[in-house]
Amino acid sequence: METTQPLFSCHILAIPYPGRGHINPLMNLCKLIATTSKPNHLLQISFIVTEEWFSFLKSEPKPDNIQFQTIPNVIPSEKDRSKDLLGFVEAVYTKMEAPIDSILDGLPKPNVILADSLLPWAVGIGERRNIPVASFWTMSATVFSILHHHQLLLANGHFEVNLAEQGEELVNYIPGITPICVKDLPPVFHCKYREMLHLILEVVLQLVNIAQYALFTTIEPLESQVIEALQAEIPVPIFTVGPTIPYLDTEFKTNQPCPNYLSWLDDQPKDSVLYISQGSFLSVSNTQLDEIIAGAHSSGVRTFWVARETSSLLITDGIGKRGIVVPWCDQLRVLCHPSVGGFWSHCGWNSTKEGVFAGVPFLTFPIVADQFTNSKQIVEDWKIGWRVNKESENLVKRDKIALLVQSFMDLDSYHGREMRKRAMGIRNIFQEAIEGGAIQANIYKFIQDISQGPRQ
Repeated sequence: METTQPLFSCHILAIPYPGRGHINPLMNLCKLIATTSKPNHLLQISFIVTEEWFSFLKSEPKPDNIQFQTIPNVIPSEKDRSKDLLGFVEAVYTKMEAPIDSILDGLPKPNVILADSLLPWAVGIGERRNIPVASFWTMSATVFSILHHHQLLLANGHFEVNLAEQGEELVNYIPGITPICVKDLPPVFHCKYREMLHLILEVVLQLVNIAQYALFTTIEPLESQVIEALQAEIPVPIFTVGPTIPYLDTEFKTNQPCPNYLSWLDDQPKDSVLYISQGSFLSVSNTQLDEIIAGAHSSGVRTFWVARETSSLLITDGIGKRGIVVPWCDQLRVLCHPSVGGFWSHCGWNSTKEGVFAGVPFLTFPIVADQFTNSKQIVEDWKIGWRVNKESENLVKRDKIALLVQSFMDLDSYHGREMRKRAMGIRNIFQEAIEGGAIQANIYKFIQDISQGPRQ
């Protein structure tokens, strides 16, 4: 006699932090959840954004069971965010909660609020409405663990440090984390960023003490010791939900023409192009950009630049005929192209995961936030990249850049070959986690858990 599986109805309310580096991974996770659910699940995802962000996202392909819900533009425009970062953060912390709370009055009660960890008020909404909260951490598990163990840093004199005096000191006492220099810790522990420290630590404490689930955007083999140490220490169930990069998007994109920049890449030799991106939010100074342009040009290496319009003309004039510059590109498709042999990166966590997924080695040029820790992981832990800049260098000169780029892109050098082998090895670990079903299994376990009602 055939048995019928019980029917689960599941409604997820997704609340991203309003920034591209946060919205993209949460949307990618929601797409994965929407396509991982099984026939006996009636699953609906409500994805909350401001009206401005809806105008950016509405044309992007997504599964039908993800629906946008919008709130008014109660925060500064995304276009002006970098002009007053602290003012933007304050608006996010004080202006978004009320309109999002009101939206819940008109929606079916969610099984879970899936909220970016940088939105601590989301936990308060969940508590008031008796809705479990899953805290979505968009940085590495390593960065979370460093922040979580801030009391150890305090006890060892590495809390609110002066980099000029202590930058080279070694931190070798955080469970699961390989020894790391003070200069590679998240900059919130540096004296000049102390105004952000209490906000970040509040977020970490809420994830550990109040949220019902912790979702990390990584795969266990990449940060296994860190994940194991956290699982032994914190009471919250941890789900590693994969890289949350857009490897699924090809399933939703149909009949789209090939961009000109991919045609340009098609004409270049294998592994000959250095892809250069300093991020979509904060970038280097104009003086440093001049040095990077001149150094890359002098190296003779083919370059593919992605840069804001304000920088594009400057780069176009400086790179000659051996390069291309675009204001935007599908970064993952570019990194996975056979002609791309290296990635000059600011080392944001999303870009780090995309480069690792593509099996491309890195030249690291971190600027802010978690990027210094990510750079350390790339260079020292995984050994798939080289540093361009050092904390002590105010300006990296063009001659140094030219020599470094030449050496890095030399496919015949022993060190280059070994680095590329390691990069492909980690790529294979990523592919196995995705294609072997480990990520889908974790996500399905999460769906099952939230479908069965509030966790006691």
